[in-house]
Amino acid sequence: MRMHLIYPKWPKLERQTEFHLPPHGPVVFAAEVPEDVEITFTDENLEPLNFDASTDLAALSVMLTCQLPRALAIADRYRELGVPVLMGGIGTMLHAEEAARHADSLFLGEVEGRFAAVIRDLKENRLRPVYDYLGAPPDISLAGTARRTILKRDLYNYRGVQMVDLLHASRGCKFNCMPCCVAYLGGKSFRPRPIHKVIAEMESIANNRLFFVDNSLAQDREWLKDLFTAMIPLKRKWISHPIMYDPEILDLAAQAGCWYVYQAVIDDSKTIRERIRMLKDHDIGIEGTILLGLDEHDESYIKRMVDFLLEVELDMAEFTILTPFPHTPIREILEKQQRIISNNWLDYTCDKVVFLPKQMPPETLQKLFHYAWDTFYAEGGPQLRMGNLFRKVISKEMDDGTYRRYDPKRKRAFPNTTTAFSGKNRHR
Repeated sequence: MRMHLIYPKWPKLERQTEFHLPPHGPVVFAAEVPEDVEITFTDENLEPLNFDASTDLAALSVMLTCQLPRALAIADRYRELGVPVLMGGIGTMLHAEEAARHADSLFLGEVEGRFAAVIRDLKENRLRPVYDYLGAPPDISLAGTARRTILKRDLYNYRGVQMVDLLHASRGCKFNCMPCCVAYLGGKSFRPRPIHKVIAEMESIANNRLFFVDNSLAQDREWLKDLFTAMIPLKRKWISHPIMYDPEILDLAAQAGCWYVYQAVIDDSKTIRERIRMLKDHDIGIEGTILLGLDEHDESYIKRMVDFLLEVELDMAEFTILTPFPHTPIREILEKQQRIISNNWLDYTCDKVVFLPKQMPPETLQKLFHYAWDTFYAEGGPQLRMGNLFRKVISKEMDDGTYRRYDPKRKRAFPNTTTAFSGKNRHR
């Protein structure tokens, strides 16, 4: 049996450097596909999609709202060819009613322990319209090592620099933040994976650079202590979303190879300043994530925020515009207030104004978005600042002997000799 697993392309964030990370959803899904199913994987962001009428199933992994229009077009084309279409992933869960009009079947929820039944139904010609497991997650211990062998590794490097591999150590989030849909998708309970399974997955990944895509690494202090302690011998270098601001936890994170953290910067308060200082004290880089367009934001507020980011010397900043995605608390609020002005999903890229701001016209917020990017990066674009972060991690890798040089001709990474990078050649 043959399956074509597809990751549809989407419009990229304006002003952001375009690079491509290995997708996480498809490889987690592929780990649950039975061995007798032959998988062909296409990441349409990096390679053209060839429609194959001889495949037995077209499976679309949709992560983002702005992926949805392309995903629906792909689904329509495959159905014209007589190939059954299955859609899953976060984007499908958020837009299930719309996706159902274009697919033969939807898979909603987490996949572990459940997908073999879908293949059995397909073989018996009784595929169900919906496999709905939302709100009923499987035992987290069933989440095993993702199936990264489906990836074409040579596609995921930027100018010869090997990018990060994605993995997760937990699911769910107890915080239920205003612009986030995680509570709807993964529940409001923190569900950590068994630490030995996280370590086993890390050991299976050849890439030394990793990105924990967990919603937050700030939910369970004792679990974090145990996790970071177990990670130290691996000498991996990793990125994460917010981390716990506790001196012992940050010290262990640094020892375990924390490279940089995505830190939400919501104001210029003492708390935010202290978090930035703590990360810097542990030699952990910081990429600030700044959401523009909240009700308290006027033009002067946003300009002061950009000045603050320059003052505290963040390594990177990613500015986004508040976007009311389906099943988020903010969408419910804005719908009740009749402030949503666009449901064109292609505009839901977090760089376009799709609602009526409280303190300014939409056009002004759009201009301030451009102002924020252009002002913060006036003395060096995102590429330069990201390059500085990569030089930092390469230096750390060479110090502990884990640096790997990517060879694009042979499409793999090789260890350097101890003499290859010395003196002024160290970072070349």
